[in-house]
Amino acid sequence: MADILLITGMSGAGRSGAAAVLEDLGWYVIDNLPTSLVDTIVDLVSMPGSDIDRLALVAGRQHVELLPKVSALRAAGHRVRMLFLDASDTALVKRYDATRRKHPLDSEASGLVEAIQLERHLLEPVKAAADLVIDTTELNVHQLKAKLVLAFDDDSESNRLQIAVESFGYKHGLPIDADIVMDVRFLPNPHWDEALRPLTGHDPTVRDFVLERAQASDFLDRFEGLMAGLLPAYEAEGKSYLTMAIGCTGGRHRSVAVVEEMARRLRDRGFAVRTSHRDLSR
Repeated sequence: MADILLITGMSGAGRSGAAAVLEDLGWYVIDNLPTSLVDTIVDLVSMPGSDIDRLALVAGRQHVELLPKVSALRAAGHRVRMLFLDASDTALVKRYDATRRKHPLDSEASGLVEAIQLERHLLEPVKAAADLVIDTTELNVHQLKAKLVLAFDDDSESNRLQIAVESFGYKHGLPIDADIVMDVRFLPNPHWDEALRPLTGHDPTVRDFVLERAQASDFLDRFEGLMAGLLPAYEAEGKSYLTMAIGCTGGRHRSVAVVEEMARRLRDRGFAVRTSHRDLSR
């Protein structure tokens, strides 16, 4: 049976760029595929003698019609994952302005902003059903590639629940691709210590300032215990990816230290965990 990845998401959020990365990783990629042809392509790939074992299909306009296709393919025994690429309305407007391309829903809306909002509304059920959502608003092509390599490179962890733990700053907005969000602004803030302010949560002095406090230890113990119980349940339900976001005010001190410590604890329990820090360089 084939390993199938369906790439969908907002127009302008990076579907074609993602396809190029996956092709470099050895996936057989078909871009802008009409939904009506999904079954035909999968049947051809699954025939005896086919040497295609990883198939990435970039959806055309009929994204919503993918959902029954996903259910049918899984029922037939294929491993099917769905990647949804998203970005803020502001970022999408800037990208369209830069390329001067028309939005696919341009004829159904009175302008670019309305077309983007219409597409976002239409794709709500697709995003809700996706195995992995990646917000490309603040990502350059290299950062997007790094995320895709971690998620879809062919390695020994590919069939396990992959956990991403990300730090962020609330003053820069919530991450729109997070499954679970935790707030650590209750911890003392190193920002108010002039010696610690220029440093980050990666520095030992900041790490100690944040973690060597009773409230931090208590929070981590409780959060670790909660996730130790939930993660096997997510895995049993067939979830492939889970993103946890941990936020503080600026995303440079408390959240960074807590993310690294939480990731260490989960790795010690045998989970596959990667970390990222969205606002560390701000």
